[in-house]
Amino acid sequence: MSSTEDEQLADFKEWWSRNGKPLVTGGLLALVIVFGWQAFQKYQSNQSQGASMLYQQLLETTLTPDGKPDAARVSDLAGKLNSEFGGSAYAQYGSLFVAKVAVDSGKLDDAATELKAIIAKPANPALGEIARQRLAQVLAAQDKADEALKLLEGDADKAFLATREELKGDLLVQLGRPDEAHAAYQKAKAALSDEAAVGGLQIKLDDLAKGDA
Repeated sequence: MSSTEDEQLADFKEWWSRNGKPLVTGGLLALVIVFGWQAFQKYQSNQSQGASMLYQQLLETTLTPDGKPDAARVSDLAGKLNSEFGGSAYAQYGSLFVAKVAVDSGKLDDAATELKAIIAKPANPALGEIARQRLAQVLAAQDKADEALKLLEGDADKAFLATREELKGDLLVQLGRPDEAHAAYQKAKAALSDEAAVGGLQIKLDDLAKGDA
């Protein structure tokens, strides 16, 4: 090897010692990021599928001759959803289901516990609002209409405005405040289409009008 080649080799080795390792590290880092992201996406997909399957099994507990879920089975499946996928939308929909079963069984305190947990940290705003309105209904059944009404203070998303205002009207009727109830029902009616407003809500308005007569 000539002296020129020796010099070139020495220069290359020096350059490699300075830049080669960072280049390899950078390349490996890029691969780690790419494959790591793909693995994460696959993990997320598997997680979602697992949660979906558990939730489907939970819903299938109603497939009994009398249509009443097996309470022990419901508790077991909901427990798995919360332990394996806690905080996810699937887990919280499962908690809503558990709360419904508890209400149907007359266990209002258990239902309230499930709903309060969702309200404290909802997976999304819609779940938070659904849980809030259902908790208000549970509190009303416990003769805690004042507490339920406070739960519904503040603004609601437009999609839930009608149901929230109608529920407020129900609570105000329970509290013996018909004028405020009428105003809440009118707000609920205004948030609905003309077709949707005809029905139970209109009957409630008519009943209040009869009471004033």
